[in-house]
Amino acid sequence: MSEARISPNGTLKGKVALVTGASRGIGESIAARLAMEGASVVVSARTASDGESRLPGTLADTVERINKAGGKAAFVKADLAQAIERERLVEEAEATFGPIDILINNAAITYFIPVEEFPEKRFKLMMEVQVYAPFHLAQLVLPGMRARKQGWIVNISSPAGIHPKQPYRGGRGGTVYGMCKAALERFTTGLASEVYDDGIAVNVVSPGLVDTPGVAVHGLINEATKDRVQPIEFISEAVYRLASGDPKTMTGRVEYAEPFLKELGVKPSELV
Repeated sequence: MSEARISPNGTLKGKVALVTGASRGIGESIAARLAMEGASVVVSARTASDGESRLPGTLADTVERINKAGGKAAFVKADLAQAIERERLVEEAEATFGPIDILINNAAITYFIPVEEFPEKRFKLMMEVQVYAPFHLAQLVLPGMRARKQGWIVNISSPAGIHPKQPYRGGRGGTVYGMCKAALERFTTGLASEVYDDGIAVNVVSPGLVDTPGVAVHGLINEATKDRVQPIEFISEAVYRLASGDPKTMTGRVEYAEPFLKELGVKPSELV
């Protein structure tokens, strides 16, 4: 991995990025990677300060990590399950650093419950946060991107969006999660085709299994899966590459981080 440092004159100098779900885990790492290339980064989540979540990590921590390393970051606390909060998020982000050039839709809320037992309230919440929120946030930033004839949107998906294959061995209640990610991927490719002539790239990064606080809560890493765990730097690097690539040649892609980086001949950068 290359040396971890902030490059104020990097490839994203002058760009403003908004990263959701960035109080910890994948979102935090993506924010750090974009800041390393000179982007001004606004991070958002529901956990702004210590004591607001049972999981480690806060927006304040993410911002401190970036700013302490010489980058430029600020946070806006927001609940993406609420339309008015999504609108406020974009307004405050743009008031802080200017029009959004890069939107990273990473926020998620997940329940693993069999279909027969899945409560309507939780189903609607998952669809709102994982599907409609990325859709709505894209609607909010697209007019500015169209006006400037440039923009990058990266949605964070999962291999759960792939159809299960036989022989079936039973599931652990991941059907709704898979539905959300499949919908997000189809939204991505559809939007990519709609905004192609406007110089806007829309892509997906599918992380695979990454050791994050959220993954730990759901017990997804165990003896059977531990060999599939992927370093978080692979995800942040793949997102950075898709958030800085040529919109005419790198759009409408659904990429799995490690093979994508191999295709590019790129090794992930160490994070600040």
